[in-house]
Amino acid sequence: MSLLFLAHRIPFPPDRGDKIRSFHILQYLATRTPVHLVAFADDEADLDPPAVFTDMVASCAILPRQKSQKRAAIEALATGKPVSLTAFASAAMQDAVDRVLPEVSRVYCFSGQMAQYLPVGGPPVVMDLVDVDSAKFAGFADDASGPMRWMMRREARLLGAFEREVAGRVSASLFVSEAEAGLFREGGATGRIIAVENGIDSAKFDPVANFARQSSPLPEREGPGVGRLPYSPPAATQAGRPTPNPSLSGRGAEALIVFTGQMDYRPNIDAVIWFARDILPLVRQRFPTHFAIVGRAPSAAVQALASDHVTVTGAVDDVRGWLAAADVCVAPLKLARGIQNKVLEAMAMARPVVASTAAAEGIDHAGTIHVATTAQEFADRICDLIEAPDTAAALGQSARAQVIRRYGWDTRLAPLDALLGLSE
Repeated sequence: MSLLFLAHRIPFPPDRGDKIRSFHILQYLATRTPVHLVAFADDEADLDPPAVFTDMVASCAILPRQKSQKRAAIEALATGKPVSLTAFASAAMQDAVDRVLPEVSRVYCFSGQMAQYLPVGGPPVVMDLVDVDSAKFAGFADDASGPMRWMMRREARLLGAFEREVAGRVSASLFVSEAEAGLFREGGATGRIIAVENGIDSAKFDPVANFARQSSPLPEREGPGVGRLPYSPPAATQAGRPTPNPSLSGRGAEALIVFTGQMDYRPNIDAVIWFARDILPLVRQRFPTHFAIVGRAPSAAVQALASDHVTVTGAVDDVRGWLAAADVCVAPLKLARGIQNKVLEAMAMARPVVASTAAAEGIDHAGTIHVATTAQEFADRICDLIEAPDTAAALGQSARAQVIRRYGWDTRLAPLDALLGLSE
């Protein structure tokens, strides 16, 4: 047998949440059967992936996606479809899929936007919806006003109907956590609905692995809003601050708090704005601290947060160096779907983590991370860890042990063998 792997963006490099999941699934499947990849590219660099990636698959068709969000919105309003679908609608993509379909006996469709390319009565399909996207837009609507609230509610309603229709005609619908699968069922979806969780490469994300160490929270870098910022740790006695523990990451004067993620993604943007404006000042009332926002494509709103106490890095070569340097990693997402890779990565790096209820919900952390809801709770949990570095280190080691026990990729993806007939 052979398999079509259909994805809304090329699963390489695995440097953001959805691409981490799609890459590891593609890699897992490609060791078991010939896989034909058809996917969109986010930019020109994606159109010519390296041989280390293309050698994994039997064939590889990567198409540019050039439709603007404005055009997609106009098309959606004119056709009565969700914007999420019109944004990814492409005659060239349909042609590419149609050319491959006669050659395959199974389809793995990654992300709901790509389900529009699946023919009725074609090969059996496993649909990886990852998260309940319609619920995400419903959450956006709650925080919006005016025309944008109407648009988000429209998207939630139309996309939800499409998700349920697709679930009713595929072999199985997959979600990244049982919480997401349960939410989908509660919304009226039928068919086989299964949770296949994300994993983590604990050999790569290992505090003793060979990677570039981040010796300073302020490396040289270029770009608007992400230039080198002055770094002058305040004196321990300034403004009545208590003397921090000198063992903190070897810096002695300031604790480093790190957030990682794709920084043009709205939930991440909202998270760091909330942290920088409402949580960080509370922490700094007790301890000198520096907040690093680590991730590619920071939006203008994220870049505007840069200050003497906040660094916006933009893209980095290796996020592990920043995680290793962190005294505390945070995930203050108010809206989060499924399993947060940023949390798993920090846990695997044996860092103490403070996460929101939403960010922690899909993870079986067994109490090895701290969970907070309000700004004051976040600040209190962070300060507790800064004040007690031995306790923080022990929490981080427990988090890594939990990740190793629970989140190996091969273990998490084993159910795919039976779902796709690979074990027959």
